[in-house]
Amino acid sequence: MSCFGCFSSKEKRRSRRHASRRARSPIVPHPHPREAPLVVDERVPMNHKAASPKRTNNEGANNQATIKAATGNNIAAQTFTFRELAAVTKNFRQSSLIGEGGFGRVYKGRLPKTGQFVAVKQLDRNGLQGNREFLVEVLMLSLLHHPNLVSLIGYCADGDQRLLVYEYMSAGSLEDHLLDLPPGKAPLPWFTRMKIALDAAKGLEYLHDRANPPVIYRDLKASNILLDQDFNVKLSDFGLAKLGPVGDKSHVSTRVMGTYGYCAPEYQRTGQLTVKSDVYSFGVVLLELITGRRAIDTTRENKDQNLVSWQTNASSVGDQERGVTEAKEWSMTSKSSPMSKSMR
Repeated sequence: MSCFGCFSSKEKRRSRRHASRRARSPIVPHPHPREAPLVVDERVPMNHKAASPKRTNNEGANNQATIKAATGNNIAAQTFTFRELAAVTKNFRQSSLIGEGGFGRVYKGRLPKTGQFVAVKQLDRNGLQGNREFLVEVLMLSLLHHPNLVSLIGYCADGDQRLLVYEYMSAGSLEDHLLDLPPGKAPLPWFTRMKIALDAAKGLEYLHDRANPPVIYRDLKASNILLDQDFNVKLSDFGLAKLGPVGDKSHVSTRVMGTYGYCAPEYQRTGQLTVKSDVYSFGVVLLELITGRRAIDTTRENKDQNLVSWQTNASSVGDQERGVTEAKEWSMTSKSSPMSKSMR
């Protein structure tokens, strides 16, 4: 992990000030029943069965030493005890629960000293995120600072407990506002959707072009794009992030991990990871923003279940026209959409 010392950012101080102005949280919303069979969890290698992580009481102390060594003891994130975070979340009460997934649960809490609202992610000890992913996320978010990346406030590694404390994002995720909207909820205006895409692109641009060495996110999707009350974006969940190739290397060879539907086909086929893998995922999110459809939706006909295939492999011009029409109709449902005005 010595390569983490190579990180540098000209915007480090400016980004910290910017991040402290708002309260946000990296939550994973409660999954819709349709989603359960769709996703290969981001903690699971594609086409592999997940193995439950085995942790020992010594790992907590080892984590502390690893984090301090990798960051040169220059880490802004606080260290919390499990008892402190239990108090913050009201003993992990059900009423404080704001999200859950294969990694564990996320609770809303409030720090007693500062009054700041936070999101506390408690990793399931038998879940899909192991000690390695925990370390990666702490290290990455301790060394990367940008207005469009979620801020890590602190962490806990008491015994076999693993918890991460983030700033709270009041508007939840893009998924909450874009996909499977409940009756009566207006879709996002066209301008807001394009603003979200731009902010997400700025976060990726920082990871790919300004971080040194570059970082490959590997987990861009609607549920990891978090929003504040003004729909400003922060990317979250960096447990799968990987240092990119340096020097004359063109790629990084690694196990294929990601979410089905967002994972670049060449990466899934070869295991060769580049920043282009994130660009592919961004393209899928952009299609979701334009069409309002999920990347993978098994409730549709077989030929329409994969959003990218549906868009690129239409069997006839009629199918292509139908896809464009659906996107236009979806956009026109919002009165403030520029597209709705231009199509009248």
